[in-house]
Amino acid sequence: MATIHHHHLPLLHIPTPPAFKPKILCKNSKNDAAFEEKKSGFVDYDKGIHHVSTQVSGIRKDQIPQRYRIRVQGDRFQKDWSVSQVVQKVLELDYKSDDVEGLLNRWVGRFARKNFPLLIKEITQKGSIEHSILVFRWMKNQRNYCARTDIYNMMIRLHARHNWTDQARGLFFEMQKWRCKPDVETCNALINAHGRSGQWRWAMNIMEDMLQQAIPPSRSTYNNLINACGSSGNWREALKVCKQMTENGVGPDLVTHNIILSAYKTAAQYAKALSYFELMKGTNIRPDTTTLNIMIYCLTKLGQYEKAIGIFKSMREKRAECHPDIVTFTSIIHLYSLNGQIENCRAVFSTMVAEGLKPNIVSYNALMGAYASHGMNKEALSVFNTIKNSGLRPDVVSYTSLLNSYGRSQQPKKAREIFEMMKRDKLKPNLVSYNAMIDAYGSTGLLAEAVEVLREMEQDGIYPNTVSVCTLLAACGRCSRRVNIDVVLQAAEMRHIKLNTIAYNSAIGSYMNVGEFEKATSMYRSMRKSKVTPDAVTFTVLISGCCKMSKYCEALEFFSKMMDLKIPMTKEAYSSVICAYSKQGKITEAESMFNKMKTAGCCPDVVTYTVMLHAYNAAEHWEKACALLQEMEEYNIQPDTIACSALMRALNKGGDPSKVLILAEFMREREIPLSETIFFEMVSACSLKFGCRLRDWRTTIELIKLMEPSFSVVSIGLLNQLLHLLGKSGKIESMMKLFYKIIGSGAEINCKTYSILLKNLLAVGNWRKYIEVLEWMEEARVQPSNGMYCDILSFAQKSGASDSSIIQERVESLRRKSGNEVLTSKV
Repeated sequence: MATIHHHHLPLLHIPTPPAFKPKILCKNSKNDAAFEEKKSGFVDYDKGIHHVSTQVSGIRKDQIPQRYRIRVQGDRFQKDWSVSQVVQKVLELDYKSDDVEGLLNRWVGRFARKNFPLLIKEITQKGSIEHSILVFRWMKNQRNYCARTDIYNMMIRLHARHNWTDQARGLFFEMQKWRCKPDVETCNALINAHGRSGQWRWAMNIMEDMLQQAIPPSRSTYNNLINACGSSGNWREALKVCKQMTENGVGPDLVTHNIILSAYKTAAQYAKALSYFELMKGTNIRPDTTTLNIMIYCLTKLGQYEKAIGIFKSMREKRAECHPDIVTFTSIIHLYSLNGQIENCRAVFSTMVAEGLKPNIVSYNALMGAYASHGMNKEALSVFNTIKNSGLRPDVVSYTSLLNSYGRSQQPKKAREIFEMMKRDKLKPNLVSYNAMIDAYGSTGLLAEAVEVLREMEQDGIYPNTVSVCTLLAACGRCSRRVNIDVVLQAAEMRHIKLNTIAYNSAIGSYMNVGEFEKATSMYRSMRKSKVTPDAVTFTVLISGCCKMSKYCEALEFFSKMMDLKIPMTKEAYSSVICAYSKQGKITEAESMFNKMKTAGCCPDVVTYTVMLHAYNAAEHWEKACALLQEMEEYNIQPDTIACSALMRALNKGGDPSKVLILAEFMREREIPLSETIFFEMVSACSLKFGCRLRDWRTTIELIKLMEPSFSVVSIGLLNQLLHLLGKSGKIESMMKLFYKIIGSGAEINCKTYSILLKNLLAVGNWRKYIEVLEWMEEARVQPSNGMYCDILSFAQKSGASDSSIIQERVESLRRKSGNEVLTSKV
């Protein structure tokens, strides 16, 4: 066994199998060994680097014909190198400044014509197009050079890999001048070159010329042509070529099917891709990992997450024929990100690493994008640092995801720092980067800074698009800037940016947010005039905006238009329409819409149920309102504070206050926040219960304990109602304790509070406490009314001679301090 070092592994020499030994004919049998290919491999597991190369010795000096050997025998500058050594020395030179031709002229092997194809093959496989062009140019100047089709084919393929389409086409015409007849490999390389650059019509013309010249196309020819059409988004042309391929007797293989599926994917025809995949299952061709990766992508785009995850799980089974690769895991991370399952994104990433797959920059960016979409800047920064520590270089997408995470977490200054860091690292921000910066400023209300970013991107030669306009319009809506919405729309018009459906929706929503109903409806009319199709979001924004501005008739008109266009309703649209019907007193229509929503498979959420509760309350249908709570429990819908307050009101109005207190206990168990409206309904329920059973006051005491932490924020009117409730029940001591707690909480009490205390104290004959409360009012600089003095003096007159004089004396003392004249004679 060879020893494998930790950092760098030795070259692994792998002999070429006999089946793939090149068949090069040579007059001298001793020259057979000169053209044998020896493969050498280099693997570094730490850095994830592997490289496989083919070395060819070529014809050496002793194998050169006698007539050429005399030229080099006495020249000490002639070097006897192998072909692979020549290639290595050429690649070490700088093609701009070093003398490449001088190096090649010192090579003895240049006198053997058979070395030229080997030299071109070796250097083109290395991928350096500049060095290959120099070697090819030198080669053509040699006396013993003979133009060959295979040499041109290798050069055309190299130009195709570098997307040098025009140069590849020039080589095609040049080889014909040198009387080299193009073959099927030439046409394949040329079609591939045009397909890479999106010139699918050129590729079709090459195919036609190929047929006219009686060059039979191979399966690779058809696959390259289909790929040329599909990569340009012309999936219909790709299907025509595939049909023509079958008619000509060349059956499609797995590569063909994958190219067709990729064409559907590029053209966003995801449903057609799924249908084609089902037809593919009926053939004898089994899908591979690439096929399933395309299916996962299409299912994700269609929102069929469960099916996509099902394919992923089937690929991970032990007996699976196709195992997930780095693309599969990255696609699943993106899927979970779209679905908002961030923890699953991290789990899939960890699983990928655990299974021995080394994450690439795309995988890291997918995880960063998941964190960024939820404003998790700390986690995104951690992934960013991991990219650097792993030896990879963050790209523009990495930086954009990081600054987007800061923008989503309301930290525009941090986002700007990342933006400047990207420039310092010599990466040019793209359109997405600038749009992320606009959103970072716009989401925090910094509209001026957002507009400045728009100007900055134009100065850098990047023109804004509809996403830039949508982001600015949304920022205007948040900032409630009516004028700026018009300015942004004018700027878009000056830059010839055509608004799409999303842009129109942003403009309509922004106008609705600032209360500009006329301009919002005008934008809708402009949208229809421009033949931009409105979607469910358009009408949802219009209907909900009308309801917020109490324009219920207009909301129902937009609802009718939505139905005429057969646009599916959203939950928010259903809720708004139900609200519009209920506000107009059309409870039957509202109830019908609510049932229609459930029948259509659109499960109502807590907002919709709350709207229906308010509708039943307005129509005084208390029993139906109470029945909604049981229905919410059946659908496992957690009621919120607003829904509970509406239900409590229905219970109180319906004469069933005991259930209000049961519902309050339910809220405590489910940890639903208690609001002042909830407290008011609970106090009202206690008041109603006291009307039936005056002895049931313990519930009120429990309610006070529950409300005590909120005394500082609860309105004084509600606290006064609590004091009155306790006083009315005769619990004077509890009433006074509640008063002390209210004072201790810092709540601002008023004259009404003292009046409640005084009335209840007088009702039980506690005149001493009554006078003490009057003294408290004096200390608090709250002027007692004449009625308060008159009430205590009337009580003194009725209470008896002994107490009457004492009460009158203390009242007179208070009167003199406060300067309030009491007409004792009238008393």
